[in-house]
Amino acid sequence: NGRDNTVELLGIDVGGTGTKGALVDSESGQLLTERHRIPTPQPATPEAVGEVVGEIARFFDYSGPIGCAFPARVRKGVARTAANIDDSWIGTDVAGLFRKTTGCPVTVLNDADAAGLAEMAFGEGHDQEGVVLVLTFGTGIGSALFNDGILIPNTELGHLEWRGDIAESYASDRVRKLEELTWEAWAERVQEYLEHVEFILAPDLIILGGGISREHKHMLFLHHLSTQAELTTAALENEAGIIGAAYHARLLAEEG
Repeated sequence: NGRDNTVELLGIDVGGTGTKGALVDSESGQLLTERHRIPTPQPATPEAVGEVVGEIARFFDYSGPIGCAFPARVRKGVARTAANIDDSWIGTDVAGLFRKTTGCPVTVLNDADAAGLAEMAFGEGHDQEGVVLVLTFGTGIGSALFNDGILIPNTELGHLEWRGDIAESYASDRVRKLEELTWEAWAERVQEYLEHVEFILAPDLIILGGGISREHKHMLFLHHLSTQAELTTAALENEAGIIGAAYHARLLAEEG
């Protein structure tokens, strides 16, 4: 198809509600096309989601390496958890399944790790040394942890035990909407959560991403937060999963 198959790569981000893809310039982190979004089937079984991923690859008439961000802990292409997707994914070879439905080589990583990789390569984490923690606030709380730019994969800091439940049931963006919290009241919860995470990890920089980094929403709550680490909001907003997935595919293709 005449594309440079090492630079222009397809990134796909499988989410709880929508699955989206776009062609990405994996050297600059820019999207080369509009995002194509298909609602994630309910129930989000492997067979149903596999079809959607195949559909996105066909929409772009794409052949080449595909990077895929996926809402689970992923080890060697296999899903090990399923917090925000159907339980039938546990133990599924996600990379193998998507390879079948797209006819392309596919690499898969956790969605928060993908967003974090993008932010480290092309956003607020660029050239940052030391311990950097990227936290995505949306349906849940996703986390990506880096030391001197190297990803420590599959952290689940949204699942830290907190007040008899887990942290994301207390401080996610979904909970803010559900409980109709003011930005200030929600920021108080996020502040408690950040203090707990800082106590455990002592990061040098914390980057807040996910839905709450969009459309200057951070203006509504960021001034209520204070951390020992430097604190900022993500530069790449909602495209980060797609960009990070494509960038990850490029890194693995270069290694391979």
